[in-house]
Amino acid sequence: MPEWPASFDLKRCGRYSEPVTRSIRSDPAPRTEALGDALQFMRVLWAVMHALQQASKRMEQQTGVTGPQRLVLRIVGLFPGVSPGDLAELLHVHPSTLTGVLHRLVSRGLLLRTADGDRRRALLTLTATGRRVNRLRTGTVETAVTRSLRSLSLADRAAAQGALALLAEGLSGASRR
Repeated sequence: MPEWPASFDLKRCGRYSEPVTRSIRSDPAPRTEALGDALQFMRVLWAVMHALQQASKRMEQQTGVTGPQRLVLRIVGLFPGVSPGDLAELLHVHPSTLTGVLHRLVSRGLLLRTADGDRRRALLTLTATGRRVNRLRTGTVETAVTRSLRSLSLADRAAAQGALALLAEGLSGASRR
């Protein structure tokens, strides 16, 4: 049975007013095998989502852009002149989801939005400042993901990407029912 050290004080966490001097629980920790495949997978997805959010916050403090903003900059850097609609399609999101991100990047001088020939479509390109941020390779979410992916075989990477794509498709279909 795990016990907290007598000196452990949850007051530092801002949740409790009394120091913990006894065991928090008398039963063993729940066994994750009992969750089944779907809940096990969701548990890992939750951990990934939480880690992405935390890494994004750290990255914003260090580089001035969040993970989603960085992803937009990287894609626009790879596809200069991409339209917001095509960018949304690449990212598998509704165009309205990108509106705020694009607005912030344009207003901060990282992204340039220009009208296409007939002015019905906008095209996105990086500014000089956007290109500098795009060149960053340390302290980014992308670097952490790249490092993790390097530990996987090509077959495992393909299987993971396929499983996540299938899950995204299944969840999209579930939300329409």
